[in-house]
Amino acid sequence: MQLAKRMSRLGTENAYEVAAQVAKLRLTGKDIITFGLGEPDFDTPENIKAACIKALNENQTHYAASAGLLSLRKAVAKEAGKLRGMDIDPDEVVVGPGVKPIIFGSIMALVDEGDEVIYPNPGYPTYESVSNFVGAKTISLPLWEKKGFAFEAETLKKMVTKKTKMIFINSPQNPTGGVLSKKDLEEIATLARKFNFWVVADEIYGRILYDDEFISIASLPGMKERTIIVDGFSKIYSMTGWRLGYGIMPGELAAQMVKLQINANSCTNTFVQIAGVEAISGDQSEPEKMVAEFRKRRDLMVKLLNEIKGFSCHIPKGAFYAFPNVTEACKALGLKSAIELQAYILDKADVAVVARTYFGPKNEGETDEYIRLSYATSQENIKEGLARIKKVIEK
Repeated sequence: MQLAKRMSRLGTENAYEVAAQVAKLRLTGKDIITFGLGEPDFDTPENIKAACIKALNENQTHYAASAGLLSLRKAVAKEAGKLRGMDIDPDEVVVGPGVKPIIFGSIMALVDEGDEVIYPNPGYPTYESVSNFVGAKTISLPLWEKKGFAFEAETLKKMVTKKTKMIFINSPQNPTGGVLSKKDLEEIATLARKFNFWVVADEIYGRILYDDEFISIASLPGMKERTIIVDGFSKIYSMTGWRLGYGIMPGELAAQMVKLQINANSCTNTFVQIAGVEAISGDQSEPEKMVAEFRKRRDLMVKLLNEIKGFSCHIPKGAFYAFPNVTEACKALGLKSAIELQAYILDKADVAVVARTYFGPKNEGETDEYIRLSYATSQENIKEGLARIKKVIEK
């Protein structure tokens, strides 16, 4: 089959490969504990489900405006603005069936072939994948453990040129759990204003933050007009399968994003949007309980990881991922990489983890090995899974 050349530039999310392996092994009767996909194990709160059921019973099953229901855009503008200390107009909000269409649309609307796009590495694979797809030159911004998985300011300054069109940031971050400081954000903002490039701020984990106050780069002086905030309902409301996200951006760009939505999606599911209004405007006690439980799980997982010989794990400040350094464990087992360790742990311990290189190729000068573990699972699973890993690592 002869595909368009651009398809050779389109990557994927390899974490889904791990999920497929887990599903296949479970069909054979194996008891697999997975720390793979970043999906909360909590059910969607009852008030959200009830709002959806009510909408269905009222036959709210027809087309919606391509930008999203006005009621949802108003709710997003109000609550997202409150979180970030900003004034947001509903016309600056575009609703999509998940966050990825907003990321895809941002790149399609703004990046031309040959433009330069900077993305965090390790990081969410979609940023690089779609930028490559449209023919951009992608530039990897290293995130270093010694910096709490933030970047070196001098490195970023050297990367930015007149061809820089866009930079992606994700804070709190997948896969490391790192959080960019206000100083980090100010460094990016200074460069963005000087070189007039766009910032796509993936803030999907903005409310899953344990110690620091959330800061959006869009709230800094001169940044709202050059920032696209990407956020959604999957993580904080445990609505992964509902597929509901949104972007916040200048109104002129929002109008262009709507054109892309019309051509790609027509609109976002109407009754899901109505449930989204209840999620963002209704009782927040369940999401708050969920974050409190994630904190307990984080503390437990980091403690137990650091008790495994050859593992060293920093304390993630946000999201629900641990990202231990496993260099010494690989050496002790005679394994060449975290990819081999991932396979070893699945085979010997019946536990699924995800290797660092599933989140981008190693940066120049990067020699350590890492794996990602999602603690969006029960404390019982964390204890049992890490006990299994400890046993096969320290055999």
